[in-house]
Parts: sequence; C-alpha cells; structure tokens
Amino acid sequence: MVIHYTAMADCDAAEQVLCDPAREVSAHYLISAEGRVIPLVDEDMRAWHAGTGEWRGTGDVNSRSIGIELDNDGLSPFAAPLMDALEHLLAGILARWAIPPAGVIAHSDMAPGRKIDPGPRFDWQRLAGQGLSIWPGSTAPVAVDDAKFHADLSRIGYPGMETGLALETFRLRVRPWARGPLDGWDCAFAADLAARSSD
Repeated sequence: MVIHYTAMADCDAAEQVLCDPAREVSAHYLISAEGRVIPLVDEDMRAWHAGTGEWRGTGDVNSRSIGIELDNDGLSPFAAPLMDALEHLLAGILARWAIPPAGVIAHSDMAPGRKIDPGPRFDWQRLAGQGLSIWPGSTAPVAVDDAKFHADLSRIGYPGMETGLALETFRLRVRPWARGPLDGWDCAFAADLAARSSD
C-alpha cells in the first residue's frame, strides 16, 4: 500500500489527471476531502502511482502495490471525513490481500529525496491506532549509533541512502517537525519500527 496526496486544486481536477491516459499516472483509489471513495483501477491491476523507487529491496513498486491518492494540497490538515474513509478502505484492502500494517507506506518512504507525500500533516499515528500502519512506541531516547540507525532503516524497508537523506526521509514519516543531527529519539524510533516491521 502506498499513500499519496494529490497536490491539486480539488478532487475533480485530480480525477481528470488520474484518468487521462496521456498523463501516464494513475492510482487504484482517490479519496475526496468529503470522504468520497472513487475507485479508478481494479486492485489486481497495475496502476502507475509510485514511479521510480524501491521498498524492502525491490523496485517496480507499481507492480506490487495498491496506490491511494488523497485530496490534499500537502500543506493543510487532512479532512476528518477523508481520514474516516481512508481507514475504512484500508481495513478492507489489508484484509483482502493479507497485508500487514508495516506494508502501508508513504510515497516518500519508497522514493526518498524525490517525493514527500503524503507529507508532514498526515496522521500516521491515527492509522497505527487502528492497526492500519505502524508507529513507534518508544518512550525514551537511546544512544546515537549511526550504523545501527541505517541497519534499522534497512530492516524497516528503506532503500540504502546517506545519513542526511535517510534522516530527512525517516523524520518526514515519524518526526516531521524535528531538526538537527541524528539524535537518540531518531535511533529509538528506528529500532522500534524495525522490530515492528519484523513482526
């Protein structure tokens, strides 16, 4: 599962783009800010939503994922009806395809440095509370260990990358407002999610 935002004027504009063969971009579902779920591509068919990138050591994410586009500009909070509809949709998809919560990722997770959606305003913790994603449960920082941080990111599924990009990408998912060098919270959260990804 890959979560995106549309970054377009409105849901209708996004639907037009996602349904235009000339644009060579698509998704399995589009969810409006009002909570309307618009099926665009059958779940067992390939949609062109992910582009270049990799997750858990494998590229061609389009061929092995379901893409959901959310009607959001990337700067605003995600509307409550949209989040309600997303939770309902995800619950069904995860059950149908036996996808674990760790299999629900951001577009930014599999395309670090190239994509930032669904961005810092997206509520991953809310999804995790419903068993629809993972979220760190760490309550204290640990010693900073760059090598272990990278090893934990690899266990989670992130592609190999230099420390600056790795930190920026990981924080976008779990600590979007954090700044500065790698710290004990980053290391604690990465270790926690690595363990949860292995469950």
